[in-house]
Amino acid sequence: MNRKGFTLIEVLVVVILLGIIAVIALPRFSNASATARASMLADDLRVLRMQLAVFKGQHRGISPGYPDCDPTETATETALAAHLTLSSNADGETAAVGTEGYHYGPYFREMPMNPVNGKRTVQIIGDNEAFPATGDDSHGWIYQASTLIIKADSPGADENGRAFIDY
Repeated sequence: MNRKGFTLIEVLVVVILLGIIAVIALPRFSNASATARASMLADDLRVLRMQLAVFKGQHRGISPGYPDCDPTETATETALAAHLTLSSNADGETAAVGTEGYHYGPYFREMPMNPVNGKRTVQIIGDNEAFPATGDDSHGWIYQASTLIIKADSPGADENGRAFIDY
C-alpha cells in the first residue's frame, strides 16, 4: 500500500511545535504595543515642547495659556487650546485659521492625545505650584505656563521602569 499524507504523530509534532513558538512569541508582540505607545508619548511630548517654545518666541516671550497673552492672569486650558489650535497675532489674540492679520499658528489641528491614556485634556499647574510626583490619569497632559513645562498625566512606567510623567 502506497498512502500519501501525514501520520497522526507528524501532525501532533507540528501542532506542539506551533504551540511552543506561540508561547515564546506572544509576550513579545503584546509588549510591542506598550513599547510603541511609550515611544509615541516621548515623540508627542517632544513636538508639544517644540511648539510651545515656537509660540513663546513668536509672541513677545509670553507662553501660551495665559488669556490675552497676559502673564499676570492665571493660565487656563481654554486659552492654551486656543493658542495652539487657532491663528494668532503678535499680541496673542486668536481668530479662526486664515483670518487676515493673524499670521501665527495654528500649531496643532487639535490638542494632541496622550497615547498612553487616550486623553487630550490639560491640567494647568499654577505658576508657583509643584508638579505632582506621579500622574493620576485625570487628564492627558499637565502644563505649567510660567516654566513652559508639559508632562504626561499617566501613571505607570515604560518597560525600562521610567515613569511616564518623567518623559
